[in-house]
Amino acid sequence: MASKVMRRGNHLVVAGEEFDVTSPRRIFVAGIGKAALPMCEALAPLLPSTAFAALVAPDPSDFSRQEFRIFSGGHPYPNLDSEIAASYVLAIAEGLTSEDMFICNLSGGGSAICEQALPADVSLPDLRAFYEVLVTCGANIVEMNILRKHLSRIKGGRLAAAAAPARQLTLYVSDVPPGEPSTVASGPTMPDESTCDDAYATAERLGIVSRFPKSIRKRFEERTLQETPKRGSPEFARSRWICLLDNFAVLESVEAKARDSGWVLERDMSVDDQPVEDAAGALIDRLVALTGSTSGRTVAVTSGGELSSPVKGDGMGGRNQAFVLCAARMLAARGVRATVLSAGTDGIDGNSPAAGAVADHTSVARAEVLGMDAEDFEQRSDSYRFFKGLGDLIVTGPTGNNVRDVRILVAEPS
Repeated sequence: MASKVMRRGNHLVVAGEEFDVTSPRRIFVAGIGKAALPMCEALAPLLPSTAFAALVAPDPSDFSRQEFRIFSGGHPYPNLDSEIAASYVLAIAEGLTSEDMFICNLSGGGSAICEQALPADVSLPDLRAFYEVLVTCGANIVEMNILRKHLSRIKGGRLAAAAAPARQLTLYVSDVPPGEPSTVASGPTMPDESTCDDAYATAERLGIVSRFPKSIRKRFEERTLQETPKRGSPEFARSRWICLLDNFAVLESVEAKARDSGWVLERDMSVDDQPVEDAAGALIDRLVALTGSTSGRTVAVTSGGELSSPVKGDGMGGRNQAFVLCAARMLAARGVRATVLSAGTDGIDGNSPAAGAVADHTSVARAEVLGMDAEDFEQRSDSYRFFKGLGDLIVTGPTGNNVRDVRILVAEPS
């Protein structure tokens, strides 16, 4: 925010673009997502004192600006504050006119943190159960958000539709694949690229319709979802969307540190959204090839994005720890001397309190000495307890941000 957003005279300057913040009659700010608190903290001093706002974040307890209405939304599943916040933000947005301005600070996690079901007969427990199915079925972020958009009063551009005809500016931190901005927090202020037919097809392809609560399942069985606003709709005639930070930025930061240390680097984004097993095999292959073509220097392969890791048991962990555990087994089996790290930039991996883990070719053998079978932990989706036993967890606590995951595999010269 400090490097890309500033005040110049009557204008807010964002990534070189200017927006007049003195002529609007009212300015309403909605901060939604894991990075809502720091984004709003940075933006508030740059706006007129008459601006008013809502902050919806997982833990906004440290935020005390009087102009903000504060909500503690749930994540990864919506809670009562998620629903109340969505209702409040929508009500304010619907009261805006062409003389007003709406600024949305948007970041990952917003899908659950600020949410209300579109069909009136879908209860909060049903909506939560729907989210639980999506989070645990192995769907990628794009698939999950296609489904969320079509069952939400606020997602898929519906918040923008409510705020029209006000001038609208969305500043967002991306936790989604490049070229998919409307997937950030399920795109409440952006045109939806997906359709109801996409939602039906996605749910059927994943085989999860039967697992939905009855109130939601019937919408898919009877094909009665409501369509979302699309690009070119008049609701977006006065809208602008600017990305402030994404997964590439965190990879570039990691890679700059590695280059400063004299490492030889390659980036591999081809595994994005792949199953953890396929991704681990592909990245280890890439590391082995790089090692073979480089003599006398440390080599590293970096990778970003998110992986698919369906929950197979009742253990604790997430896709990052599952990837590291799978990679550790492969390194041991293949006799490849290397170290692997994977972590979520939000500081929370799956249902565990860890961000991720680190392992090497000795991890499986060290675990066996402690009486732990790596394959057994993997089958029970219990990677957290495996790495806790080894002391190899990465624990940062919530970072207040989310720009997807980061992985790095390193091999030193033999």
